[in-house]
Amino acid sequence: MSEDKIKELIGSAYEASKNAYCKYSRYHVGAALLCKDGRIFTGCNIENSSYGATNCAERTAVFKAVSEGNREFEAIAIIGYLEGKEPESYAFPCGICRQVMAEFCKPDFKIIVAKSVSDYKVYSLDELLPESFGAENMI
Repeated sequence: MSEDKIKELIGSAYEASKNAYCKYSRYHVGAALLCKDGRIFTGCNIENSSYGATNCAERTAVFKAVSEGNREFEAIAIIGYLEGKEPESYAFPCGICRQVMAEFCKPDFKIIVAKSVSDYKVYSLDELLPESFGAENMI
């Protein structure tokens, strides 16, 4: 994946984070999911006073893409920060989001965690979710 595409994804994730509904944590998260066909789907975290009903940015992006018929993904960029501050640390996907990615993505799927377009790290799904449980375990 090119440096320019990574920067585009990070920028899209940052823009999506501005739409976060995070009145409880005040922690904005944005995600930008790159489909194999080049389309980008974004998502933000959407909190709920019943915390279990909260949805993460990563799952929002994946569910939007899947609901539009996309099932092949190349990468996702994620950025997170406390309201009123600049990103100070990398926002890694939670366990549930990693499991959702495992459902739809190959082990070499790229996960980009970023503080900015120039400060980021890239991991494979397999690195962040080794020995994952998937459809092949259901047979």
